[in-house]
Amino acid sequence: MRERTLDRVRKLLAKAERTDNEHERATFMAAASALMAKYGIDSLPPAGTRQTPGDRIVTLPPPWAREKARLVSLVAQAVRCRPLLIGRGDGGQRVHVFGFAADLERADLLATSLLLQMASGLAKAVPPPGAAVRAYRRSWLLGFTDEVYRLLCAAEAEAESEAASADTGTALVLADRRAEVDRAVAARYPRIRMSVPRTSGTGYRDGVAAGRKADLGRTEMTTATALELQR
Repeated sequence: MRERTLDRVRKLLAKAERTDNEHERATFMAAASALMAKYGIDSLPPAGTRQTPGDRIVTLPPPWAREKARLVSLVAQAVRCRPLLIGRGDGGQRVHVFGFAADLERADLLATSLLLQMASGLAKAVPPPGAAVRAYRRSWLLGFTDEVYRLLCAAEAEAESEAASADTGTALVLADRRAEVDRAVAARYPRIRMSVPRTSGTGYRDGVAAGRKADLGRTEMTTATALELQR
């Protein structure tokens, strides 16, 4: 059943990628996001089953390495993983993501697709006359990420609510898994400092609008798009 769900997600995203109709694209994206959230619920083990969280380190290369790392972090957080920004290393900004296998899989799939879409959207974004171009682009990236995070969280919350109403044990399983992930993080990083990004550009609203129409299925980056992220 889980593979069938993922196959349906891929097909919906392929339709979203092909259409030029923004209303159709938004509909396909909403359906795909909901199915991805359902996949996360379907992947839960029976109550009492013992699993151990895993982890992986993702390195985001420049340009815009910090903004890319933030996208990866928030996507991971939205799908019940615990991400930590651990700074520069290996040629980019590193994110250490903790979570159970199915959630790490979802985080990887979504983040990979959204990084490509973010690059494509930035390539099309046009700063208003007189705007500081780099500040505009950075604020656009932050706006895009925040909106994608909001949409993913909404889909996850709805799936969790529906599952909990049908099975009272689901909420307990999810709480136990979050606690397990938190313990794994605390064992590795006993001291964690929180930070909030600041933005001074004027592109935040445009980034939010682009994030609202995000196509999670985009898998190719054009040469022009790649060059745009290098500016």
